Amino acid sequence: MEFEDGYSAQRLFHQGYSYTYDDVIFLPGYIGFPVEQVDLSTKLTRNISLNIPCVSSPMDTVTESSMARAMAALGGIGIIHANIPPSDQASLIKAAKSSHFPVLSNPVLRSPSDSIISLEDFADSPCILVTDSGDCRGKLVGYVAKSDWNNLADKETQLAEYMVKFSDFAPWDCDLGRMIRYFEEKPGKEFTPIVKGGEIVDVAGREDVERLRGYPRLVGGGSMGPNGEWMVGAAIGTREADKERLQHLVKAGVNVVVLDSSQGNSLYQIDMIKYVKKTYPELDVIGGNVVTMYQADNLIKAGVDGLRVGMGSGSICTTQEVCAVGRGQATAVYKVSSLASQYGVPVIADGGISNSGHIVKALSLGASTVMMGSFLAGSTEAPGAYVVQDGRRLKKYRGMGSLEAMTKGSDARYLGDKSKLKIAQGVVGAVADKGSVLKFVPYTLQAVKQGLQDLGAQSLRDAHDMIKTTLRLEVRTGAAQIEGGVHGLVSFEKKPYSEQVPHKARILD
Repeated sequence: MEFEDGYSAQRLFHQGYSYTYDDVIFLPGYIGFPVEQVDLSTKLTRNISLNIPCVSSPMDTVTESSMARAMAALGGIGIIHANIPPSDQASLIKAAKSSHFPVLSNPVLRSPSDSIISLEDFADSPCILVTDSGDCRGKLVGYVAKSDWNNLADKETQLAEYMVKFSDFAPWDCDLGRMIRYFEEKPGKEFTPIVKGGEIVDVAGREDVERLRGYPRLVGGGSMGPNGEWMVGAAIGTREADKERLQHLVKAGVNVVVLDSSQGNSLYQIDMIKYVKKTYPELDVIGGNVVTMYQADNLIKAGVDGLRVGMGSGSICTTQEVCAVGRGQATAVYKVSSLASQYGVPVIADGGISNSGHIVKALSLGASTVMMGSFLAGSTEAPGAYVVQDGRRLKKYRGMGSLEAMTKGSDARYLGDKSKLKIAQGVVGAVADKGSVLKFVPYTLQAVKQGLQDLGAQSLRDAHDMIKTTLRLEVRTGAAQIEGGVHGLVSFEKKPYSEQVPHKARILD
């Protein structure tokens, strides 16, 4: 028996309305498998596979080396922003790739004859490493912990007089599981340098290892390239100078480039796509941003390996308000995915993600991955320092279309770098401290798995097949949206996940 229940996606999205994720709701399907069997592995581009469908946005308050390394360790990928000189962007790529340990510490190096004058000399590192030459190429001879320096009476004492002597180190490909075993075998050791190619590239501390040990585990492993290093992406623009920038990134080992533009259907981007594919045929290119099938078709014909979908849907973006162009993100993802899937081009749903339900909707509507900005901003791995405001720990989060970001160079993203008058298409704000992405992303993806299970989709491929056939949707009224959230309570506490992690779910390999 056939039931008239809900609408097919094709029918729903052909009514002339621009829908956001909150506007639509999926009707549940049939559950015939446990949630542990839901497979989130996916494609970022034609040639790049990921174990989780998560991409960090190329924004200067979201993705630099720490975020890129953490995302790769989780099985996703980070796209390093281009709001810095090309050499600096290349250095961030190298730093992210330099070690398999998920936490980046930026080690501070000194020689035995040096002195530590201020606590600021430690920067963010738990210790200062001492080499015979004082740089990363020198022979390791010891380290100084913050506690040892604090207890020192004469701060001008040379490091050789009180450093802890050792020459042991961990190799760059020592992942968390191996690092746990390393510290278990050396109970008196608090730190270990990480060495790659004879150079010190990072430092791992027992405190970090113990903290990470309690985080939930994602099955599938990290995102590694052919050479065994983490995969890292980077953004470039569409100007002539970006060809030189691309040269720096390729030398640094970038795995994929994203052409960063708010409106990707332009002569400039099409020319850049053709240039990249001709000059670096082995390098995958993600084009965008687009929201229509017409835009997507032009970039697909130019040779893109992936498409970034979204225009004006980000929490700090004002493009739809200022320029009167864009599209509701649910409609945009469905429409572009419908066309791109015919050519085998994966779609990245960029923007509008504020909870796990939005991720389920984006993936079920045809996206292969979701790109997140505000969802990851405010995390430990996001660039910037925390500030305390009204008793809350906050980090700055700004749109790349904000005037503040434009002064650093992002105006080229909006094709306004040659204009004397700068028009903002974004704002500067702040987001609350979220903790580490290594902790909250696995919980988020567990919720995504449960959402796909409720739909009856055992994998993203299943979901993409079902949106063309059996999945049914409806539009939610304003009252339905209120009813679908917490309501009718005088007060409540909303915890997104339990802090208790079963032993068997912890990261042990």
